[in-house]
Amino acid sequence: MVVAAAPRRCTNPPRDRNIGDRKVHGRIQGDTLDVSPFCLSLRTAHLQPGVPVPKSGSAGDSVKVLFVTVEMSPLAKVGGLADVAGSLPAALVRAGHDVRVITPLHGITDAAAYEFKAGAERISVPIAGGAETASGVLHGVVGGVPVYLLDIPVMFDRSQVYGEADDTVRWLAFCDAVVAWLELSDWRPDVIHLNEWHSAFVASRLRDQPDTVLGRLPRVYTIHNLAIHGGFDDAFARNAGFGDRQLKAPLATEPWMSGTGMGQGMLWCDLINTVSPTYAREILEPEYGAGFDPLLRARSGDLTGILNGIDYHEFDPAIDPRLPAHFDANNFAGHAENKAALQLRLGLDLDPQSPLIGMVTRLFFQKGADLAVEAIELQLAHHALQFAVLGTGDQIYHELLVGLAERHPGNVAVVLAFDASLAQQIYGGSDMFLMPSRFEPCGLGQMIALRYGSVPVVRRTGGLADTVHEGSDGNGFVFEAAEPAALSAALGRAIDTYANAEHWHGLVQRGMAEDHSWGEAAKEYVRLYKGAVARAGDPSNPARI
Repeated sequence: MVVAAAPRRCTNPPRDRNIGDRKVHGRIQGDTLDVSPFCLSLRTAHLQPGVPVPKSGSAGDSVKVLFVTVEMSPLAKVGGLADVAGSLPAALVRAGHDVRVITPLHGITDAAAYEFKAGAERISVPIAGGAETASGVLHGVVGGVPVYLLDIPVMFDRSQVYGEADDTVRWLAFCDAVVAWLELSDWRPDVIHLNEWHSAFVASRLRDQPDTVLGRLPRVYTIHNLAIHGGFDDAFARNAGFGDRQLKAPLATEPWMSGTGMGQGMLWCDLINTVSPTYAREILEPEYGAGFDPLLRARSGDLTGILNGIDYHEFDPAIDPRLPAHFDANNFAGHAENKAALQLRLGLDLDPQSPLIGMVTRLFFQKGADLAVEAIELQLAHHALQFAVLGTGDQIYHELLVGLAERHPGNVAVVLAFDASLAQQIYGGSDMFLMPSRFEPCGLGQMIALRYGSVPVVRRTGGLADTVHEGSDGNGFVFEAAEPAALSAALGRAIDTYANAEHWHGLVQRGMAEDHSWGEAAKEYVRLYKGAVARAGDPSNPARI
């Protein structure tokens, strides 16, 4: 079975946003704050605190963090960054910390559904070319976390989060608006947490004001995927007002490094982290460093890796409303019902005995779909199995997967789309979950699969190496070389083990018993934030020189 849909990154069209009894869609009248992507100037503004302060522990233990991100689940989700933004701040708030998220109001965000209210802040944003647009700030709470939505319609009222021709200008405008909001706010964080290159220009701007209250705020920068740089040219740098303080850095051994959003974040933040310990080590080497490895080695003392977690309430097979049948480790019968329902939905043969291998992924080179096609083809020549794939991306991988499905009707199903409901049904109905990534900073799919009793088969890289282990006390199957033969061999071992029901049940139970929630990771982030406070005052800190 093949179901094809036009590749897309986001699913909802732009819309006017109804906020309470107001429709927010044009110029907001009143006193204004100019926030130019190219020239930031303050006029007058009023800030009425509209966000509740979370309960916190003792003053000595709690931290106040502004979490800066361009996507956050469930408001706007494209990839793993949104999942992190939707769950890590919530875990920190539950632990007693005052963490607030600031993010754009995207065209795909239904702010009214989450009861956001328009704040009193007034922002006027001059855009390149002389035009000017109005903006405001919406206040709300999502998952117990205070959230500020920066409403800049000309920049973010689009049908997708990423992929616009003016993306770099859009993210700079967002960062300028973040800095301006901080100037207005009577709430002051202990730490600013910048996520990925889209938010790194906040550090660029604060670099220009080292002696101000904002400029002295400690900054943490998280690399979610080093391969996406956010490069910009000289004209952009001039228009942005970037000078030697942003672009001249001894640690940038080649000029292009500081000419990227990624480089700006790594150069001008006090501490750097990435989303798994193994990936933090890998990016120090040329194979995974994307050209930045000399810079990262120079800052290796400021670099750490903290493994992401998943939201155990959102991802819970015992209550997941998207599953036809619920189950847990003690009552696994519902899994068989989900498997049959998945087979029926995807047009696969109704076969309870053969292993059903799932794959939910973006179809790009990094994710290894080409390796999967060849390895599954090899295994189909020797074993009865089924393969279900959900994803969209590059046409070359669409064609490879469609060809596989056409050669093996009833055994291979491919859905070329983004479908969150079907994704959960694959997690909850598959016996094995395939992640043959060439590199994987963290990966959440393998953690969700373990939670849902689907045994992961992964390449040993990044966060996959930190979470999946093979052996007598393992939780999955692992291969080393990014080659079809190595993946096929790992699949063969998995299929052989599946044939032994007792051994397979033990493997599933071990995986489901593991804890991949945010609890421990949140504690590590608190330590990271407190470390950034100390590092910001260190005269040897290269981000402050």
